[in-house]
Amino acid sequence: MIIKKPSIFIYVYLPDVAVLREICAGIEEEGVFYEVAEMSDICPGELAWNAANDSMLGSGIGINGSHAAFQMRGANKKRSVQEYDKPTREQARMLGANSARAIKKLPFK
Repeated sequence: MIIKKPSIFIYVYLPDVAVLREICAGIEEEGVFYEVAEMSDICPGELAWNAANDSMLGSGIGINGSHAAFQMRGANKKRSVQEYDKPTREQARMLGANSARAIKKLPFK
């Protein structure tokens, strides 16, 4: 039997490695698991929305190139909770941390 850990899903398409690394570091700082999966070429908002709906935790991140978005299950599909085009190191880490803080019901950074 395979048991999957409740995780934040990160759906990516040709991601900027530095952005992905910082987002993952932000999630890790909050003590939450994540899974990264390569997907087709669609906008990061839609990747994030799909990831949030597929995740047991209801939190998802989408990255297309250097454009990153964070979405929650049940939120408006056309409006991400948080989104950056070419985020700085701090913004990328904060996006990851906030995706974890949302499921822990803590205030965003």
